[in-house]
Amino acid sequence: MNLLRKMPVDDVLDRSRQNTLKRTLSATSLAGFGVGVIIGTGIFTLVGVEAKQHAGPAVVVSFVIAGAVAALAALCYAELASAVPTAGSAYTYAFATLGELFAWIIGWDLLLEFALGAAVVSRSWSGYVANLLDLPPEWFGEQATVNIGAIFIIAVLTVVAVTGIRGSSRVTNALVVIKVSVCVLIVVAGLFFVRGANLDPFVPPAEPAESGASIVDQPLIQAVAGLEQSVFGIGGVLTAAAVVFFAYTGFEALANLGEETKNPKRDLPRGLLGSLAVCTVLYVAVSFVLNAMVDYREIDEGAPISAAFQSAGAPWVGVLVGLGAISGLTSVMMVELVTLGRIGFAMGRDGLLPRRLSEVHPRWGTPHRVTIAISVLIMVLAGFVPITELADMVSIGALSGFLIVALAVPLLRRKRPELERPFRVPLSPWLPIVTALACLYLMSNLDVFTWLRFAAWLVLGLAIYLFYGRRHSVLAGRGKDKGEAGKTAD
Repeated sequence: MNLLRKMPVDDVLDRSRQNTLKRTLSATSLAGFGVGVIIGTGIFTLVGVEAKQHAGPAVVVSFVIAGAVAALAALCYAELASAVPTAGSAYTYAFATLGELFAWIIGWDLLLEFALGAAVVSRSWSGYVANLLDLPPEWFGEQATVNIGAIFIIAVLTVVAVTGIRGSSRVTNALVVIKVSVCVLIVVAGLFFVRGANLDPFVPPAEPAESGASIVDQPLIQAVAGLEQSVFGIGGVLTAAAVVFFAYTGFEALANLGEETKNPKRDLPRGLLGSLAVCTVLYVAVSFVLNAMVDYREIDEGAPISAAFQSAGAPWVGVLVGLGAISGLTSVMMVELVTLGRIGFAMGRDGLLPRRLSEVHPRWGTPHRVTIAISVLIMVLAGFVPITELADMVSIGALSGFLIVALAVPLLRRKRPELERPFRVPLSPWLPIVTALACLYLMSNLDVFTWLRFAAWLVLGLAIYLFYGRRHSVLAGRGKDKGEAGKTAD
């Protein structure tokens, strides 16, 4: 069977026009979803962790680098989303340009990215709630054997995600207002406690990694080049950029809402680029203020921003930051659950997953079966697997998806030059090629163990595709129909 058979773009567009999902989202709602899913663990946790472990005050530069790569990928997403507005985003774009096998791989990667992302964020949410309300650590936070708080919040948000996209949008937008306000408060209040001495040196000199670290803990690019494992310096800034890319993952969730957007050709590009621009500005501002308030060697990794204000003698700001973190993390999980449902919906509709998963609830108009099924898996991960074993996998899954999207732009232009493209990536094919190379380079700065786990996930996915997906695909059915028609004609 042809593993690179493609889904005709016209078929994708026809199904988008005939979809059973409800079109209720505007550009404002999409921007709210974008900010809701981007601002979360990255701004409330990773900004401190990466400053202390890899980059020092230069983590500001790491966020700029990661944001620039995300912006390049967003341009590619915007063109494809406006030309092919459908559920499935990168998965569907790959199906129409690179072929079914690549579509399966990217769909499998997206499921990994968002499922693990939701599990990571739910555990962070549980920790913040426990800290704020002084809840028992044996049930909440990273010390819990079974993280009841993480399981509880995923269960509650699954109900919201299943009962309707409009309700999900309203909940998300309300939470976005709260956490953006808190981010602005962090920047404004933090400026009163800035100390220039904390920014010197801005890029700490490179130093050897702690003794006892194995080769699997080393960034892939260092391991391949045979370099001594080190932290800080320019290498540390780039490693931090690869890790904090986690903070930008999720904006592609908007591309999955093409069939629920009122005017996707206009609103999807606006939502993608607008939300990413807002979040990049906030990330850079918050990371600068944090590192100017506290020496990077003394940053608290658990709750860096709250601890910074407590040490500065403004604990009331720390309380507000905790509330903002809880609302921010809640909105991230909300959007990730919605996105997972749409990816599973698209893959089930194409036959690569069981078609029952693509069934839409007659009243709520949402893919309830796949949303609930994936949420159960997330609750298991969130309840038992520590954050440190989940986080880096989100970045490598997202970057691999962005790489595929970047390649899909020039391929689709060559295959379908007449296709209407309300938004076009400038300087194509060169800018998409640069985007793909930038994603690959950031991936190479993740550690070897992350690559090994990613490879294992791909092997598992490939086995599922070969034994189930390729036989049940809608394109496999079309091939049989053509074969039978040819025999009849003979």
